[in-house]
Amino acid sequence: MADLKETVQVLKRAPLFQTLNNRQLERLARRFVERKYEAGDTIVTQGKGGEGFFVITSGAADVIRKRPDGSEVVVNELEEADFFGELALLDDGPRTASVVATEPTECLVLTRWDFFGALKEDADTAIAILQEVAKRFRVALDTL
Repeated sequence: MADLKETVQVLKRAPLFQTLNNRQLERLARRFVERKYEAGDTIVTQGKGGEGFFVITSGAADVIRKRPDGSEVVVNELEEADFFGELALLDDGPRTASVVATEPTECLVLTRWDFFGALKEDADTAIAILQEVAKRFRVALDTL
């Protein structure tokens, strides 16, 4: 996925970036790196620190939340163009859930520091992304 145009096309499908124009998408796309995971691999772990935001380019993964009693529940099933880790872009708090690949999965990953760099370059990108994060947070709260 080293091709910039292909990365931009993937980012366009991610709801977080759908309001961005091509110039903004290209600027962000240059900052992403590719990661591959096998089925069963833990991509991120609940309670651990996290500085990465992920967009799934192929494959699938489950979002698993461990409850206080130790039981686990799958709270979301992710597939191509889905994203996770947006809170890690905004603060350095612990992961709120684990994400485990359910089949071979490829992701584009953006670190918090690269995200901040992109936002400093373009305030309109920052506003658009933060508005989408707020919408997603509200939807999540409505399901509780």
